[in-house]
Amino acid sequence: MIKASIIGGSGYAGGELARILLSHNQVELAQVTSESHVGEYLYNVHPNLRARTKLQFTTPDQIAPCDVLFIGLPHGEAQKRIETLAQLAPKIVDLSADFRLRDLDTYKKWYEEDHHAPNWVGKFVYGLPELHREEMKTASYISGVGCNATASILALLPLTRANLLDTAKAIIVDIKVGSSEGGNSPSLASHHPERSGSVRSFAPVKHRHAAEVEQELGLENVHLSITSIEMVRGVLATAHCFLKPGTSEKDLWRAYRGAYRDEPFVRIVKDKTGIYRYPEPKILTGSNYADVGFEIDEQIGRAVSLCAIDNLMKGAAGSAVQAMNLMCGFAETQGLEFAGLHPI
Repeated sequence: MIKASIIGGSGYAGGELARILLSHNQVELAQVTSESHVGEYLYNVHPNLRARTKLQFTTPDQIAPCDVLFIGLPHGEAQKRIETLAQLAPKIVDLSADFRLRDLDTYKKWYEEDHHAPNWVGKFVYGLPELHREEMKTASYISGVGCNATASILALLPLTRANLLDTAKAIIVDIKVGSSEGGNSPSLASHHPERSGSVRSFAPVKHRHAAEVEQELGLENVHLSITSIEMVRGVLATAHCFLKPGTSEKDLWRAYRGAYRDEPFVRIVKDKTGIYRYPEPKILTGSNYADVGFEIDEQIGRAVSLCAIDNLMKGAAGSAVQAMNLMCGFAETQGLEFAGLHPI
């Protein structure tokens, strides 16, 4: 058994982390912090944890040393505290965007400020197991991955690995997201009369997660467009791209099967009939799976690649625990076997 603690556990991703770790048979969830809920039981904030734990939220300065520390602080906070936090545990998984980008100039371009811990950036492994599994096995520090970046990367990864993309042409990733992506702090945008029934474009250009996609796939011409729809959990990334001349559907099948044949949490969804013949976020609720699919118009060489995930699981807490499993030598799927629900 190892001891794990969570810094910043009152948000949605923190609640999912707690839920997974409480069911992990090789982890003791030792402490969870929240500056706004100190002394309250976890189940007062995360009611699904009622009868699962009697833990109460503590303050960050009450955290005792542990084996693995998960950081769920708002963007910008982990980098300011990393020197202190690193003294609490030999292994850290940070869910924020603070240590995702390796180039400091790129970080400043997208986040419009200098990094507060530049010497730490190179110590973190980018936290997508499908890309960095072997590095994670010996890593001490792993970053989170943006949920929109996760879906975009997994949609496009087979095409880049097989060298099928016409990289001279732009790649446009249209992303539909649920309301939980905005976090648990209420706002006018999340107010029910304003949110219900809406299909709202809130980041049509220049979304920060594009930087992660370009970094990890080695591309220079990726553009994300984010639309909020009436759904609580989920991300559906639909990537529109062009392929090299002569690319066929068989080439795409070969690329996707080659990329994901041995991946425990990536499933190829491409059926000829049925309402679930393409990836669908709804049926992934609560699971760590990513469903990918594709279509091709061979006449013009255009491909549409899709990936669906639960933004709080494969897009946040699930991938974080998957990373922890790799760091600690556990079975990669430990604690993450839940298949999702249908119907829901």
